[in-house]
Amino acid sequence: MLSIVSTPIGNLGDITLRAIETLKSCDAIVCEDTRVTGSLLKALDIEKKELISCHGYTDNKKIDRIVERLEKGEHLVLVSDAGTPGISDPGYKLVSRVSELESIPGPSAFLAALSVSGLPINQFVYIGFPPLKKGRQTLFQSFVKEDRTIVLYESVHRIEKTLNEIADALADQPDRSVVIGRELTKMHEEVVHSTVATLKEAASSITKKGEFVVMIGPNR
Repeated sequence: MLSIVSTPIGNLGDITLRAIETLKSCDAIVCEDTRVTGSLLKALDIEKKELISCHGYTDNKKIDRIVERLEKGEHLVLVSDAGTPGISDPGYKLVSRVSELESIPGPSAFLAALSVSGLPINQFVYIGFPPLKKGRQTLFQSFVKEDRTIVLYESVHRIEKTLNEIADALADQPDRSVVIGRELTKMHEEVVHSTVATLKEAASSITKKGEFVVMIGPNR
């Protein structure tokens, strides 16, 4: 059995009772960064576990070995550094190889952001991180006709550039809503409401620290 366990995106209090019990009872934990997961276990007062790193650079042979352990009857857990595994992290490489799975749901940054955005979220499109170069401008131009709320992630290093480029792409829709979530569930959580017309000003003034979720209202 492979248990897909969601972990807090900031506030440790968001861990679920079921997640704690699963982390305690499993044979080993597959994770992005063993240091991050090790710190989480320590904070939750869970005894040390075998931690198996699995990230974007992990080769198929290592994934084969993890699958072999599952086939032998071991109970393994998959976690990401924060949030729900498989969302903008390489967890799908393992999950796609496994037939016996269970989901231990919990925090997810983009869902937390959407819930406080005030934007219509009966339908939305999740982009993940925008491409760095190829296809970047084509993606932003596609937002012009999108009639669903758009949600994407961005790093602190590129947030101002990305917001400015979105403002340029949607310049003909100045009243369109844009909401930016920063450091969600953490001490310095911030939700900034803007429009395309004021987005460049927001981009320059927003605190450049932490991780960001950007949400763009539908074209209506």
